[in-house]
Amino acid sequence: MSEALKLTAEARERAGKGASRAVRREGRVPAVIYGSKKDPVSIHVEEKLLVKMLQTGHFMNTVVEIDTGNGIERTLPRDVQFHPVTDRPIHVDFFRVAKNATVTVSIPVRFTDEEKSPGLKKGGVLSISRHEVEVTCPADAIPDDLVASLAGFDVGESIHISAFKLPGNVKPTITDRDFTVATIAIPSALRSEEDAAADAAEGEQAEAE
Repeated sequence: MSEALKLTAEARERAGKGASRAVRREGRVPAVIYGSKKDPVSIHVEEKLLVKMLQTGHFMNTVVEIDTGNGIERTLPRDVQFHPVTDRPIHVDFFRVAKNATVTVSIPVRFTDEEKSPGLKKGGVLSISRHEVEVTCPADAIPDDLVASLAGFDVGESIHISAFKLPGNVKPTITDRDFTVATIAIPSALRSEEDAAADAAEGEQAEAE
């Protein structure tokens, strides 16, 4: 679980595209805090610090404590907009969360024990169908990632959500099935060899008949 990130913000007194462009020229990023049945608060934050947080890879599923000058707001990032050309962040939405709140977040998956997978040893390829899994959990106990061991998995076998060791307070939002997260796929070269062997076997059988 990541520790809460901390941001210092300043209030945005003016709205509109012109005001937002002026804020960005000063090295700041416009943002808004909303939710919890309170009025939205328009703010701007330091771009350099925001970019540093984005580079952690856990920004979107980490509590961010924002000092607005009028108190600390506990939030979760809900959306980051980027410039289509420069990829610089140009706006952020933060959602207020109470200390004991349950939240829905998407958590990245991670795999271990590749060397213990018979399928990978044969040349199989780990094909990940879900790089993130949506879960519900307490806001103060959001995991950094969801981990599954590949030990024992052979070519053609799938790794389902049940293979991941989830903390007791973390639950997938999909509850009606043991859904697939990844598969040990047969590489095209190996598949071609198997197809060729099968064709040869069929040819030999036809000649024998």
